[in-house]
Amino acid sequence: MSDSARADDRQQDTPSFTGLGLPAPLLRVLDEQGVTVPFPIQTAALPNALAGRDVLGRGPTGSGKTLAFGLGLLARTAGRRAESKEPLALVLVPTRELAQQVGEALTPYAEALRLRLATVVGGVSVARQAAALRDGAEIVVATPGRLHDLVARRGCRLGRVRITVLDEADQMCDMGFLPQVTELLDQVRPDGQRMLFSATLDRDVDELVQRYLRDPAVHEADTASDAHPAIAHHLLVVHGPDRYAVATEIAARDGRVVLFLDTKHAVDRLTAHLRASGVAAAALHSGKAQPQRTRTLAQFKEGRITALVATNVGARGLHVDDLDLVVNVDPATDPKDYVHRAGRTARAGRSGTVVTLVLSGQRRETSQVMAEAGITAKVTKVRSGEAELSRITGAKAPSGAPLDGSSAAEKPKNHNTPFRGLGSTKDTKSAKTGSGGRASRKSNDARKLAEARKAARVRRGN
Repeated sequence: MSDSARADDRQQDTPSFTGLGLPAPLLRVLDEQGVTVPFPIQTAALPNALAGRDVLGRGPTGSGKTLAFGLGLLARTAGRRAESKEPLALVLVPTRELAQQVGEALTPYAEALRLRLATVVGGVSVARQAAALRDGAEIVVATPGRLHDLVARRGCRLGRVRITVLDEADQMCDMGFLPQVTELLDQVRPDGQRMLFSATLDRDVDELVQRYLRDPAVHEADTASDAHPAIAHHLLVVHGPDRYAVATEIAARDGRVVLFLDTKHAVDRLTAHLRASGVAAAALHSGKAQPQRTRTLAQFKEGRITALVATNVGARGLHVDDLDLVVNVDPATDPKDYVHRAGRTARAGRSGTVVTLVLSGQRRETSQVMAEAGITAKVTKVRSGEAELSRITGAKAPSGAPLDGSSAAEKPKNHNTPFRGLGSTKDTKSAKTGSGGRASRKSNDARKLAEARKAARVRRGN
């Protein structure tokens, strides 16, 4: 066989979007975006989505689900025009960040088909969103709570919605949105197409499948570990008082990093310390106003912020192609949380590293959570300043020049000082002499964290 014939054979064996039946405008935008080879979930699900069949997709974050449902939804809506307040297609997602991410991802493809897309989320002007629906939007990407409010205000009617997608259905159920989701689904066209995508198919999600999907085509992406073979997972065992210094040195590395903690208070405390140490850090959690959260994410993607310190609100909807390190400063207490945190790296076929910091007493429980997530991690004992820590994470000493306007004399002189927000050694004197609100907030955070860990152990036991 000639070399040209072998090349032709290889080209035919390589999956492409061209043979999936997509409209020419979508193929053109895919080419412009540099998206040439479909992910397995896209190759499997798109033909069914384009044919109007109900689809049930299971796969971890980062497996390409957005285009798997989005391209089919857009292609089937092309050429139709929405009336005022009456969208034709609906995508429900659990968080504001994910709604904005999905909206941004689909916008260039919607524009190519001359379709209007509106994003409906809490935390921003409801009047502006109502105006967008009043002007007419064929596609609506929404969180359940805000859409429920708009429907109640008679700012949106769902009777003409013929394609409905539930993305990250498991998290919507975990967040308590199931009643609102079912109420919204009861209002869309009963003969319409439904697509549901979820990382897991537990009891609540199974209820949605049984109630709303008709003979769905089932597609399952690889497990978290198989889907991202280029992710290296590390369990770093640290000494309690040294935990803060290790986190600081990792945050000071060259390149961007996301650091996850359990509580908003801990996120704010670590962010303030990092900025005082010369690290371009910012906090992301539900206590921040939506415009501030949007601005923070934009600055992180642009590289003006290099360390994003977040609660689990940042575990979905954050898509940065060249993010190569995620750090669990507080270990995940649930396998799904671990999977979604880890999914922030190694996106779009790239490689990445996920590091979890644990004390000796946390090692067994954390290893169990990771095992249930299908993850095997390499265990290493480290201390701040060690070469092994730098080899794994790129950690280095921070510059020490404060970014918050304080003088060098005001910044922490010893970044090994115990830090209450990370569960290090308690400063009982400060707790007693400081404001009652500070001590109370710390107690509430500790109580909530203990309850979350207990609930996670109960879920795993069931």
